Amino acid sequence: MVHLKDMVKEFGDRRVFDCVNWRVRPGDKVGLAGENGAGKTTLLRMLAGQVESDGGALQIARGTTIGYLPQDGLEHRGRTLFQEVRSGPAVLIALETDLARLEAEVEQGADAATLARCEEVRDAFRMQGGMTLDADTARVLRGLGFPASDQDRPCEEFSGGWQMRIALARLLVQRPNLLLLDEPTNHLDLPARDWLETYLKSYPHTVILVSHDRWFLENVVSAIVEIWNGGLTEYPGNYSKYEAERDRRVAALHEAKARQDEEIARVQSFVDRFRYQANKASQVQSRVKQLEKIVRIDVPPMRKQILFKFPDPPPCGQPTLRLEGVEHGYGGLSVFHGVGLAVEKGERIALVGPNGAGKSTLMRVLSGGEAPRAGTRTEGNGLKIAYFAQDQAKVLSPGKTVLEEILAAAPMAMVPRVRDILGAFLFTGDDAHKPVSVLSGGERNRLALAILLLRPANLLLLDEPTNHLDLKSKDVLLKSLERYTGTIVFVSHDRHFVDHLATRVLEIGGGDVVSWPGNYEAFLAGKARVGDAGHQELRVEHRDVVRPGTPPPPSEERKQSYAERKEAVKAGLKRERRLAEALARIEEVEARFKEVEASMSDPVLYQDAPRWKEASEKYAALQDEVAKAWVAWEAIEAEANA
Repeated sequence: MVHLKDMVKEFGDRRVFDCVNWRVRPGDKVGLAGENGAGKTTLLRMLAGQVESDGGALQIARGTTIGYLPQDGLEHRGRTLFQEVRSGPAVLIALETDLARLEAEVEQGADAATLARCEEVRDAFRMQGGMTLDADTARVLRGLGFPASDQDRPCEEFSGGWQMRIALARLLVQRPNLLLLDEPTNHLDLPARDWLETYLKSYPHTVILVSHDRWFLENVVSAIVEIWNGGLTEYPGNYSKYEAERDRRVAALHEAKARQDEEIARVQSFVDRFRYQANKASQVQSRVKQLEKIVRIDVPPMRKQILFKFPDPPPCGQPTLRLEGVEHGYGGLSVFHGVGLAVEKGERIALVGPNGAGKSTLMRVLSGGEAPRAGTRTEGNGLKIAYFAQDQAKVLSPGKTVLEEILAAAPMAMVPRVRDILGAFLFTGDDAHKPVSVLSGGERNRLALAILLLRPANLLLLDEPTNHLDLKSKDVLLKSLERYTGTIVFVSHDRHFVDHLATRVLEIGGGDVVSWPGNYEAFLAGKARVGDAGHQELRVEHRDVVRPGTPPPPSEERKQSYAERKEAVKAGLKRERRLAEALARIEEVEARFKEVEASMSDPVLYQDAPRWKEASEKYAALQDEVAKAWVAWEAIEAEANA
């Protein structure tokens, strides 16, 4: 279907793709992976025909229809929502226009040829799905979270995130046989992501996508193509299989490179030693040619493991926070009415629901930023809140650099870790010295999150903290939050993040808050069991959250669960210290190893047999020490992942 042959793409003096060869078959579902700036978006734009290659060939099968969704920048106006989305399949709309014209002519008494043409167009229109176009449009709009009342609204009334949903809906109704999606889940809430995942899994044509949503990649794609160092490497399977196979492949490449480096060093050593001896000239030349013929192994960078530990939360009373009989809204709109909620110590609560249901409003009430119009909000003794709002980046000082901004907010105990934390949130190297004023919206958001997580708090309120983070940064944040011993209430549209962090789910919608024990998967299973009609029964079963009044004390089972989590956190911190000690040992031994290695590159050493023997023995001993140090580190790492 798509064939890249020796394709080259350059930007200035940087070669993004270097003689790339790749085949995409009909029906493939491929996820593109790689570091930021590797070329994922560039490849999608090349396949979409928006960017030309600088060499080689890009061959796309005749008759291929292409649909491309960029990350942002699309705006729709001049039509209603329904009209805009329905207009996606241009060929079908053209057939519909022809059919309407021909049917009008037939009604006025057309000749046999016109009648035959009308039947031909009607059959083509029916075969290509024209009869179900309105139903398909409504189904896609509903799946992507547009209520029926929005269908007749002009497109220009929708905000940027909803504009991207319109573009996605239009593409899905168009049903191209090559669908290119660049971060399609960026502007979708969890229900819409779940629907899109199901839709794409059964999509009958080829899909190539970029996503920082691990769950989405796990469940939609059948192969991952990694972009690195100007080349493409394809890994069959979903994201987990890609990670495992990539790590295995990179480890094998590192071993092969180490052996190659040893061989090169051995040959180079001979050349350096006998370069000026006439009786060895032919042998030296032979080895020089041997070195020139060696194809050097390129090794992808090893993924650095970044660990970030929150400051220990200060003590806090139980419950951490309580709402009783809360009603809140704006003007004549009541977002919540009669809500009772107890946030218990150590809980990790996810707020879920469609966009506009009131998740951010509830977060503002919980934070104390907005007082409820009725009812009470009661804080536990010693409560200290760290609140990350969706617009948290607005509090940053544009005149400071990234490093200055985070240092100004960091407690003394966290100052040594500031660089690691910035690295975890994608600020590496000179990025730390960028002025805040030149950062993009996503970069500002990441910096604001990094700063917030430095502050000691016993209740974290996080409103979409995973926005603008790549997969690696999300993993760092997730692992850090899993180790955190305080209480967390959060909103996230990343299914993997919610599933691994939440111990309770609050479903927001219709002015109500419904509690579901467990993570998001348990929430979906519970919904499937009781259905929407079963909410009243659920309220009876889980009286602790849904209705006004004082919730009962935590159950023994929950107390035990918290104790188990606390013990697990302690064990994790102990392993973290052991890992740090093991890494320090590796660094110390490798430093001595490199010193000896550097000394052995001195040609004079080869002329002193005793010194050469001593250096060789020391080299071998340190090589063994390095290997043992790595084995010790791997054993602790394996224990941590068990």
